[in-house]
Amino acid sequence: MTAGALTFYTNPMSRGRIARWMLQEVGEPYETVVLDYGTTMKSPEYLAINPMGKVPAIRHGDTIVTEGGAICAYLADMFPAAGLAPAHGDPRRGAYYRWMFFAAGPVEASITGKALGLLAPEDKKATAGYGTFEETMNAAEKAVSQGEYICGDLFTAADVYFGSQIGWGMMFGTIDKRPAFADYVGRLQSRPAAIRAREIDDALIAQNKARDEAQ
Repeated sequence: MTAGALTFYTNPMSRGRIARWMLQEVGEPYETVVLDYGTTMKSPEYLAINPMGKVPAIRHGDTIVTEGGAICAYLADMFPAAGLAPAHGDPRRGAYYRWMFFAAGPVEASITGKALGLLAPEDKKATAGYGTFEETMNAAEKAVSQGEYICGDLFTAADVYFGSQIGWGMMFGTIDKRPAFADYVGRLQSRPAAIRAREIDDALIAQNKARDEAQ
């Protein structure tokens, strides 16, 4: 089931790399629109697509989807032949939803809070959805330690999103390189689609650098 052409709005130095990886896993053709921070990303044309003026976003026919986790889940459902989500009725769909939203909620919030020095103090942790950073990381470690992937032996869109969050956190030093995290991310990064996605975005970064140096 499809609903028209796919257009992908991104910047190679952004969370758009998550959606790029997901698109490569899906294997459907898509057009890429590269936006620059502070200019085209804040243009009226793009704000009509995403009022936040942030990437990634996709347009699929007349449907617009923003937010990395939502894009991953949407593409998995719209292109079921790619096998990137447990079938409806499959018990593994619970873990799929659970950890997809855990990555979009507690993991994202706690990593950002740590990077900005804005984590909830001990006496206020009950008000934070992530509780404490350590509790979130312990739960994440448990999630990636129960099987090869989030849904056991089935690789899914949840791994694209969850694995990207963990991988970026380790890269930028906001998440400790626990052995379970390193093993999990290593498995994911060796996937052909993940390698293709990195090569595409890294080439775009090199092109942008050459363009800026020439100006």
